[in-house]
Amino acid sequence: MNLSRPEAELYIPDGTDEEAALARTTHLAIGAHQDDLEIMAAHGILACYEAEDQWFTGVTVTHGGGTPRSGAYADYSDEQMIEARNEEQREAARLGRYTAQFLLAHPSAAVKERKHSPAVADIEQILRATTPRFLYTHNLADKHDTHIGVALRVIEAVRRLPLAERPKSVYGCEVWRDLDWLVDDEKYIFDLSEHEELQDALVAVFQSQIAGGKRYDLAAMGRRRAHATYSASHVVDNASGASFAMDLTPLAEDDRLDPAAYVCGCIDRLRMDVRDRIERFR
Repeated sequence: MNLSRPEAELYIPDGTDEEAALARTTHLAIGAHQDDLEIMAAHGILACYEAEDQWFTGVTVTHGGGTPRSGAYADYSDEQMIEARNEEQREAARLGRYTAQFLLAHPSAAVKERKHSPAVADIEQILRATTPRFLYTHNLADKHDTHIGVALRVIEAVRRLPLAERPKSVYGCEVWRDLDWLVDDEKYIFDLSEHEELQDALVAVFQSQIAGGKRYDLAAMGRRRAHATYSASHVVDNASGASFAMDLTPLAEDDRLDPAAYVCGCIDRLRMDVRDRIERFR
């Protein structure tokens, strides 16, 4: 891999040859920060965890050095925080039995620039090396600017590939905005009932964030439990945990489709659903 940042890293937990490790990838997740993958792409991690023919590769696009810090990490420099967060991400890759974990080390500000070509080029390389069937990234209604920047860079990179080489399913996942508002027939519901202890452990690895005052471990698992119950009103729970995703596959299939218009269409259909429900019963 010829990645654009000199400090970028490819970590392969089981020591498999790089080409072989990437080639066996079936599920690829691309997130902005260390810990985003474990929060948003648990479905892909669990699908591959004990499978012999499915493998998960993670990509963390930014270096995460600008994160807020307190407690034991209060006096960490940006460089120390970057290494602490990278080691946490490596540990998550070991725990989750990922085939590979990329740490691309781009500054957050750069990824938010329009058409940040170095990040797009890196993601394109990774897509070509892994040829995933399933691709997870941030959803286009997320309220974190860096997450939106990464999602747009991912779409740009996918569109550089020939149609036949693009992922067959692209999911926009939850971190900083839940997707329970999507109308039901546009919402992917991922069953996360299995391996709850592993799910807990994967998020708990990121102590630089948790000890810094953000209880992502409790919040992530609580949201999954809530989704499992509140996803349907007239049936008993059939899962103990769930996450939701927005279907971004149309954006990978049609280069003419505008991302903003696409997600605003989802919002418009929610508006119509709310209006029609009120009109039926008032």
